[in-house]
Amino acid sequence: MNSSVQRTRQQSGSGRSYMSTTGKSTTSRSTTGRTTGRTTSGTTNRTTNSRTTNPSSNMRAASESRTSAGSNTGNGQSNQSNAKKPQKSKKQLKREKAIRFKKQHPVRYHLKLGLKIMFLVMLIVALVLILLFYNKYGKKILRMQAEAKKFVSESTLDTFRASETSLVYDVEGDVISELKGEKDVYYLDYQDIPQEVIDAFITIEDKNFLKHKGVDLKANLRAVLVLIKNRGKIKQGASTITQQLSRNIFLTHTVSWDRKIEEIFIATELEKKYEKWQILEFYINNIYFANGYYGIQAASEGYFSKEVKDLTLSEIAFLCAIPNNPTVFDPIDNYDNTISRRNKIIKQMWEDGKISQEEYQEAYDQEITLKLKKIKKKDYVETYVNYCATRAIMQANGFVFRYEFESEEDEEDYNERYNNMYSDCQQSLYREGYRIYTSINMDQQKLLQNSVDEALEKFTEVTEDGVYKLQGSAVCIDNQTGYVTAIVGGRKQKSNGYTLNRAFQSYRQPGSSIKPLIVYTPILENGHYPEETVVDEKFKDGPSNSNGVYSGKITLRKAVEQSKNTIAWKLFEEITPKVGLRYLKRMNFAKIDKNDYYPAASLGGFTNGVSAVEMASAYATIENDGIYREPTCIVKITDAEGAVIISGERSDYQVYDKNAARMMTNILTGVVKYGTGKGLSIPNMDTAGKTGTTNEKKDGWFVGYTPYYTTSVWVGYDMPKKLDGLMGSTYPGQIWYDYMTQIHEGLEKATFPAYKDTSPKKEEGEAQIDNSEVEDEIIDDQGGMVEEEETDTQHQTPDDSDVIHGGEQDTTPEDDSGNTDIPEEDDGVVDDGGEEPLPDEEDDGLVPDDGDNPVDEPEEDTGNTENGGQVP
Repeated sequence: MNSSVQRTRQQSGSGRSYMSTTGKSTTSRSTTGRTTGRTTSGTTNRTTNSRTTNPSSNMRAASESRTSAGSNTGNGQSNQSNAKKPQKSKKQLKREKAIRFKKQHPVRYHLKLGLKIMFLVMLIVALVLILLFYNKYGKKILRMQAEAKKFVSESTLDTFRASETSLVYDVEGDVISELKGEKDVYYLDYQDIPQEVIDAFITIEDKNFLKHKGVDLKANLRAVLVLIKNRGKIKQGASTITQQLSRNIFLTHTVSWDRKIEEIFIATELEKKYEKWQILEFYINNIYFANGYYGIQAASEGYFSKEVKDLTLSEIAFLCAIPNNPTVFDPIDNYDNTISRRNKIIKQMWEDGKISQEEYQEAYDQEITLKLKKIKKKDYVETYVNYCATRAIMQANGFVFRYEFESEEDEEDYNERYNNMYSDCQQSLYREGYRIYTSINMDQQKLLQNSVDEALEKFTEVTEDGVYKLQGSAVCIDNQTGYVTAIVGGRKQKSNGYTLNRAFQSYRQPGSSIKPLIVYTPILENGHYPEETVVDEKFKDGPSNSNGVYSGKITLRKAVEQSKNTIAWKLFEEITPKVGLRYLKRMNFAKIDKNDYYPAASLGGFTNGVSAVEMASAYATIENDGIYREPTCIVKITDAEGAVIISGERSDYQVYDKNAARMMTNILTGVVKYGTGKGLSIPNMDTAGKTGTTNEKKDGWFVGYTPYYTTSVWVGYDMPKKLDGLMGSTYPGQIWYDYMTQIHEGLEKATFPAYKDTSPKKEEGEAQIDNSEVEDEIIDDQGGMVEEEETDTQHQTPDDSDVIHGGEQDTTPEDDSGNTDIPEEDDGVVDDGGEEPLPDEEDDGLVPDDGDNPVDEPEEDTGNTENGGQVP
């Protein structure tokens, strides 16, 4: 054993000289020597120390030393044996290396293995998603790509010049308007387009236009990031000039991912077929500049009455501001917005080195004065048809209209999307060759316009622009269909360009005409009834009746007829403003504000107001047994070949309870017989209506209906101010009565269906309300009552101005009240507010025989099934 240790030490001490003198293979020697040397030198002390304490260990060490020595002396045989064995492959070496790595670094090995497995799983998932995507969208995308290639390959220069005229038909099928763009007439070749126009559009719309091949990948990436940041809300566009051209010429205006993909395909194909300068030429001649103008030359002629070559830099930038959003930057309706964007354009042109600082300052300082070209059309019918048709196309292309919002940001986002979509769809009216069939009755249209003009003809004061200061608007709806048949947005006069259509574009305070919509019909749904007793009295923090007179106990019917502010206020508080205004929301009143949810709304005190179209539609809903129909004049829209694009089908739905609506109608018949609208009942026709007058007589309304038609009328100044003699029953009432009388000539008498009496049965001996005092008084126009004067009151009709904080009653009628043509029927005032049939009317069973309470069942079938039929 000692000799073994000695040999080991000798080998360890002379390993290098030993290996160099005895070994035949240099590689084997050095390897063996290194191995032996490490083993011996590293364990010499341990071997020596353990020699006496662990004999078995000494024996193993000696044995290992002999084995090592033997291997050294037998190198020749080993090398000869190795030469006969095949060398290991790379795969085997790699496997052995992996095994060693696994043993030496088990944690890292398993981590690496886990990452590989995870990557493999992700790869499989990705492949599955790709397969699913292809299965669902792949064929569609390939089809869109094929369509894009076809569109562009078949396109010629004429493709970018032509446009088809859209035709508008009235209810009789006669053409009443043509919607045509003017790009054919004003098309400019590239060499005739001023360089400032080209620079302005590239600067503001597509800075990388000369670099990209139809699609700006960086811009799209930015848009996607902004989209993600804003949780799917579009805040930044990414369409290049070529993409915009693609959309305007070849595509619809549907908001969807597939349209965007096809837009990209078409843009790419356009860049392959046409030169950059050609694409710019097509773009500048096809973009929309609002008000029917396509192309920079048409816009220049339309807004400045001169050719584009004669425009200044500031005027060019002003026009180039419009196409980004022709609604928001309409130079007629939103002049300040257009100026703001002009300033942005010239600033960027200066920053991009397109113009000098002196040119920038000169353009910035120039005041833009429009010189509008005379436009043939733009009457009230056409503006409303344009509006309704545009919204119909928006809806057909997937846009969802909203009237309630979670926050101001939500509303701003909606308005931005609405304006963009509206602008896109409106453009199509001037180039797609639509055939637009409407419900407009041109005979009724002329009658309504004449009624407005004649009632206000004495008021000749005009603005600086030559527009009458005192204005009116009116809307008529066919109760059988729910479609608008006539619409007047103001007094008729000669003027250039678009005229404000107040019937749907202006929002004014409704006064007491709002009460049936948000107070009385809703409370009738909640257990109240027409003959219910209410108390008209002054109370703390409540409104005043205009002359300070309070009638004490009266019926609910009387409260409506006399337009009592105190009763409306208390009942509105009972159901709460939230519930009351919900009815307007359900009928798509567009301007209800968060600050409207207070009791003052019960008297028509709104932040923004309502439009004549909204009011006509809401009252038509009451007439239609509480079923709402979206007001429009579009019956259907087809393409030039007659294929139906929009069918005109509407989703009608219940807003008011059927019986409550019938009760409200019954009550409103008393308004035109005994109340604030006395004398406005259409001869030989059931008539219901409500007056409305605001504080200081700034706005006057009358909204009324028969079983045939509903018409709303508003009168007031564009800039609100007092008009002496203005009450709901005067100028508005005169217009309403004059028009409705004429359109009902020759129509058979029709009656409103009876309602089911829900009032509790009175016990025998129960006291009745004494309204005898009411019989001897004239109902005041502002909700109170004044004693009958000795002056001639033949033409004095009541109305109902809403005074929240009290006020004096002006009982002196104006000489030009315009109410002299309204015949009054001497119906008298019954004790309890019930209705009595006129002396010359035959009892048809649909009104109470005794004038006290409504009957539960009609006495006979009058055949009036078109208005809801009889009570079951």
